[in-house]
Parts: sequence; structure tokens; C-alpha cells
Amino acid sequence: MTHILHRQIHAPLPVAAGGSGIELFDTEGRAYIDASGGAAVSCLGHGHPDVIEALRRQAETLAYAHTSFFTSEPAERLADRLIASAPEGISHAYFVSGGSEANEAAIKMARQYFVEKGQPQRRNIIARRQSYHGNTLGTLAAGGNEWRRAPFAPLLIGTHHISPCYAYRHREEGESDAAYGQRAAQELEDKILELGPDTVMAFMAEPVVGATAGAVPAVEGYFRRIREICDRHGVLLILDEVMCGMGRTGTMFACEQDGVRPDIVTIAKGLGGGYQPIGAALLSRDIFDAFAEGSGLFQHGHTYICHPMACAAALAVQEVIARDGLLRNVREVGAHLRERLEARFGNHAHIGDIRGRGMFLGLELVTDRSTKATFEPDAKLHARVKKEAMARGLMVYPAGGTVDGVRGDHILIAPPFILGRPAAEAIVERLGEALDAAVAQVRPAD
Repeated sequence: MTHILHRQIHAPLPVAAGGSGIELFDTEGRAYIDASGGAAVSCLGHGHPDVIEALRRQAETLAYAHTSFFTSEPAERLADRLIASAPEGISHAYFVSGGSEANEAAIKMARQYFVEKGQPQRRNIIARRQSYHGNTLGTLAAGGNEWRRAPFAPLLIGTHHISPCYAYRHREEGESDAAYGQRAAQELEDKILELGPDTVMAFMAEPVVGATAGAVPAVEGYFRRIREICDRHGVLLILDEVMCGMGRTGTMFACEQDGVRPDIVTIAKGLGGGYQPIGAALLSRDIFDAFAEGSGLFQHGHTYICHPMACAAALAVQEVIARDGLLRNVREVGAHLRERLEARFGNHAHIGDIRGRGMFLGLELVTDRSTKATFEPDAKLHARVKKEAMARGLMVYPAGGTVDGVRGDHILIAPPFILGRPAAEAIVERLGEALDAAVAQVRPAD
């Protein structure tokens, strides 16, 4: 009997007892390869001695100091480190406790920026369908995950959505990636013009869509066109890299590979690697200057912003990634993992697409490769895959509603950056067995 309100009330969970490297262990002695980093969080794996030591030292020195009274050394050092590698124009960091808080802060930053600039009529947010930006009411409203939004729709602020850049589903036959990218981006300008350019404050998007659609990267040129449209109409570009950032795609920031600079970029998950709850909204000099030269404050805050323990953990994680050259490993072993996935599933009758970047990979499940037809939602194929994978000592991150919030299933793979080639082989082998077992339980739709 548990007194915890778990995510799923009628689904008993194993009890995690420990972790080492890429594995987690339960109290029954079973080991699981953490091939998803939980939810793309555990970038260094589990039990890293350098991070544990950094936490010990910080706890002995200073566990907490409220930011209305003090700053702290770990927070200042972490900000310096992040800004040194951030996209062009980004100058300041605002540390919170996770991704939802980071995106909530980003939305408020965008609004306050225009209030400070004397443009209070700018209130509209545009985002994309099949996106996820968090579970606060503000970020849920901005996101395009219909399953999560639906019960709370009466409570949500009004927001606007355009199509995702999702080539596998939305590129027309014979259409080039470049032409499709321009067409998809044009939806943003059309929506801005429909709403009135002087009413739109921000466009929010994930450079590589995470849990809602399964590691969907934009096609070449899409985000450069998005940046041009935002600049033309004075709209801020907020890039949500909570899941895809901090090295997950092989570069520190995913948007580096798209050749685009954001006005605000949000990070979390791999920032602290799960060792402490932490996220951040990184903002441009223009936004900071508007606050500094206007009211002199950002009208927002939480009890645990800039938490010394959380910042110390994140700083240690980022120092290990740099010292050990782990972004190179993300690129090289990530490429090997993708090759093995393509070898195992490239001709699989029920895998329609294999996609992603670095160690952020997705597989989309279909009943028929030629038609891209989905399994029936009631079959809950994604849940079956998860159960079968766990039974084989493998953690992956499947989800449903991939196509439109109701139909479609995918599997997300986001292992720790320390992954080696033998473990990559084991992931593919176990996943293959789990997928085949799960599909065998489901009769494809007619």
C-alpha cells in the first residue's frame, strides 16, 4: 500500500534501489539499461563520483540561501559557463527547478519585455501542434499536446498553434526538404498576419521535438526561415531545448545545428543530469537591457531559484561532459546506435521512420509502411512496448498520440552520454525482442 499519488494509480512500480553507470537496479535485484535517461535526463548515467563529491562539498558549505538576500558562487559559476557556450546574443541565465518552470519564465520574460518596451498590446503566443512545453497552466497552454491539454482547457490562456515541421507525416510526395521547410515556416507568418503583427509577442518551438512526437528534427532551412519571419515582425523566438539541449543532439545547444539564434532558450533535464532538480531560461542582452533600463527587475520568482545545491550539481555535470569529451561520444556512439537501429528495424514491417540526432533518437510505429497507417489508440501499443522492454531489462520512453494527439505510437531513445558500443548493441537487441513481443499482442487495424 502506497500513500503516493503515482502517475498511474493502478500500475504497480518496481522500487529503484540504486544505479551505476548506464544501469538502474530494483529491490528485487533486477538490472535495467537506462536507454532513455529516464526522460532524457541522466546524461552522465547514475552514481557519477565527481558529481556526488561536488554535492557533498556544497552541502557542507551552503545548502540554501534565498535570492532576495544573496547570490552564490555555484550559481554565478554555472551562469558564466553556460553563457560562454550559449548561442550568439544570449547574455544572462535565470535558474529554476525544471523545464516547466523554465518555459513559464520564458513566457513571462517575453511579455514583460514588450511591456517594458511600451508595446503592451503584444500578448499572443504562437507555438506548434504536437509540441510539449511543460505542465504549468501557462506552458500547457503554449504546448500542443492535446491529450495533456484537454482536461484543463477551460483554465488555459488563449494561445495559437501552427503545424509542426514533421517531414515524415507532412511533406508531400515529390516535395523537397527545402520546399517543405519553407512551406511549413510560412504558416508562422500567415498566423502572425492573421492575428496582427503588433499583437504577437513570441513564437515557441522545440528544435528537435521530444516526448510528444519522438525526436522529430526540423528539415534544413526551416528555423532560419522562422528567424527571418520573427525578425520581420518584431516577434521573439523562444527555443525550448529542455529535452534536446545540453549536448543531447551532439552539440551543446541543438539550435547550433540549425544555424539559428534564439532570443530565449530554455534548458533543464541534461543540465543537471538528474542529480538535482534544475532548469534555466537563458535570455538575450536585448531582453536583459529592457528589464535593466526599465523597471529594474524581472517580475517573477520561486523559492528555489538559483539553488546552490542544484547549481553545484549542474556545474559538476557540465564540467565532466567537457573534461571527458562526451559530446564527441554522443556524436560517434550515437551514430553507431542509429546504424544498428537502422540495420535491425530499417525493414521492419511496423517501423515507419527512424529519426533524430546524436543520442536523441525516435522510432515511429505503423501497421503498414507504405500507407503509414497507425495502430488503433485503444491497443496502447506504446505501453506494451514499455512493459516488454522492462521485462527484458531495458528502459525506453514510448508514447502515444504521435500523429495528432490521439493516433500513432513512437519510441524515444536517449541514453547516457557515456554509452559505449557494446551497450548500444544490447539496447537494440533487447528493443527488438520487446517490440516484436508487443506487436504480437496487437491486431493491426484494418
